Amino acid sequence: MLSQITAKLLIVDDLPENLLALAALIHGEAHEVHQAQSAEDALGLLLEHEFALAILDVQMPGMNGFELAELMRGTEKTKHIPIVFVSAAGREMNYAFKGYESGAVDFLHKPLDTMAVKSKVSVFVDLYRQRKVLDRQLQDLERSRQEQEVLLGQLQVARGELERAVRMRDDFMSIVSHEVRTPLNGLILETQLRKMHLSRGNLAAFSEDKLQAMVERDERQINSLIRLIEDMLDVSRIRTGKLSLRPRQFDLAQLVSGLVENFEAQALASNTHIELQRCDTVEGEWDEFRIEQVVANLLSNALRYGQRQPVQVRVFEQAGMAWVQVQDHGIGVSAANQQRIFQQFERVAAEQAIGGLGLGLYISEQIVRAHGGQIQIDSEVGQGATFSVLLPLTALSQQTDQAQATSA
Repeated sequence: MLSQITAKLLIVDDLPENLLALAALIHGEAHEVHQAQSAEDALGLLLEHEFALAILDVQMPGMNGFELAELMRGTEKTKHIPIVFVSAAGREMNYAFKGYESGAVDFLHKPLDTMAVKSKVSVFVDLYRQRKVLDRQLQDLERSRQEQEVLLGQLQVARGELERAVRMRDDFMSIVSHEVRTPLNGLILETQLRKMHLSRGNLAAFSEDKLQAMVERDERQINSLIRLIEDMLDVSRIRTGKLSLRPRQFDLAQLVSGLVENFEAQALASNTHIELQRCDTVEGEWDEFRIEQVVANLLSNALRYGQRQPVQVRVFEQAGMAWVQVQDHGIGVSAANQQRIFQQFERVAAEQAIGGLGLGLYISEQIVRAHGGQIQIDSEVGQGATFSVLLPLTALSQQTDQAQATSA
């Protein structure tokens, strides 16, 4: 590495013949020699180059060597350059003392001792080159330290994500085991009860009305299991980018009004009702099954968290977008939680013992985004919540063509 470093030397003397003689004396392959016949010329070179050593003649017209040295010591770029003075004056003239005050590291006296000059130059060149090697090593070490800090930060982030993933997995398994166990326990108890009636020959337990009630209970439990499984499958499809859409033209108002009618029984069971406040005809090209899934989830949440208050539903067109709004007057969602609830395994009110995997809003938002739309929430704690689904009226196929044209 030392052989790759070239040291630059500056020699300053007002006499050309002295410059030529000194340059020939200190010439070497490991360094470059720059010459200046005045202090002013030397200052220009000092600002342009980085020197390993400056050899200054003391007695020069105008600015002498001592004055040039003082200027060098007062400048950030040049204050660390070693200075060797050359003087024809006798040693008794106290030049050495004044030179050292000006920042000299050594003195050379005329006539010059060839071996002494070469030896001194060689020492300072070696020191310069070793310092440059050390500087590079320190820079490499600092760069390595910074890279290690970046890697450590990345590892800490990865560790945090891994820990979060493990927590999410554990939470997910806990939630799934609880949610799956509930309908399964119902089915198991029903099955055991029927076996007991059959073993005792109690056929009266299977009258038409009782059998109808059994079938309805079984259907509810089975539908709960199917919903849980479908939610988990949807999450898997979203993660792998395989959530397919099958768009077709339909009236959004007709879909929503049908859903509201279907949810009336659930609303009555919760001692409330759903009001279809506005239902304008809005036609567009969307995946009907998936949009129905989104609106059904919003209606289900409104009934679940609405504290038995009426739920209002609106369908209309505004600013080139189809809007579906579902408004409840229940517990509401704090500003801090309004983004969190759209994440996986999060619930509108996690602290309340309300069932569900916490996937409904996450899946709903992904479905709406896949249509080029968005879900908005307007809510305050204790003041209910309004969820708005905005869907573009442009057909999905046209959106894809437009996006391709834009990227092209």
